[in-house]
Amino acid sequence: MRFKRTTFATAIASALIAAGALAGPAQAAPSPAQQAKSAASAVDATGIEGISWGYDKQGRLFVTADSTVSRADLATLKQTAARYGDAVRVERTAGTFSPKVGPGDAIWGVGGRYLYRCSLGFNVVKNGTYYFLTAGHCAKDVSTWYADQNRNTLIGSNVGYSFPGDDYALVRYDNTSLSHSGGYTAADAYVGETVTRDGSTTGVHSGRVTALNATVRYSKGGGTVYGLIQTTVCAEGGDSGGPLYDGNKAIGLTSGGSGDCTSGGTTFFQPVTEALSAYGVSLL
Repeated sequence: MRFKRTTFATAIASALIAAGALAGPAQAAPSPAQQAKSAASAVDATGIEGISWGYDKQGRLFVTADSTVSRADLATLKQTAARYGDAVRVERTAGTFSPKVGPGDAIWGVGGRYLYRCSLGFNVVKNGTYYFLTAGHCAKDVSTWYADQNRNTLIGSNVGYSFPGDDYALVRYDNTSLSHSGGYTAADAYVGETVTRDGSTTGVHSGRVTALNATVRYSKGGGTVYGLIQTTVCAEGGDSGGPLYDGNKAIGLTSGGSGDCTSGGTTFFQPVTEALSAYGVSLL
């Protein structure tokens, strides 16, 4: 009878395999950034309106629910977040997330039966032709803009807009008698930065950047916008399209948010760098 020869090392390995100790390398735990990204997809998949989500200074996902989100939906958000531990946090805010359009430096136009007021953002130029940037959701409803409520002074017409998804628009100055002020350079925002917004309804207000690459799903079918700057700066209807800046650095265009300039709130801004790139224009 012949015996199979087994070395001591082979015997030990066989025993470990039987015990499951050599079952293969263990899968690495997801990094906090991976967890936050997965959490963002899960939050998006809930389909809940009146919420926003973006990334804070530590790279964690920051989810905000406005006052229209029901208790049941808020519970769903918190249950979703709980699966990702410290990589995500959920907060409630007062007011309603909505594009800041008023029926407002103001720009006026008619869409259907309504008179709309938005705000001029930044003046830009391309090949010697002058334009300005404003919010895309403003241009979605209005094609021709005026400097006064009675529409006596023409400014110009839309060249293009993007909304939802993005929230920017380009308007050409058709009235050559109007001046085009400038003095800004484009810059990206950073979390913790102190920024200032100007709008035709509430004027100049300042606050702090709280999140980047934020997504907001506006209430009442207002659309979803991605890649936004989230801030504590207040805004109200008619402030849409107005400029967000830090000194002479052009940062963004007012999109929408919640609250008002009496009680405060959360406001979102379209990064101006994306709009400049989309249209191939330069700041004045």
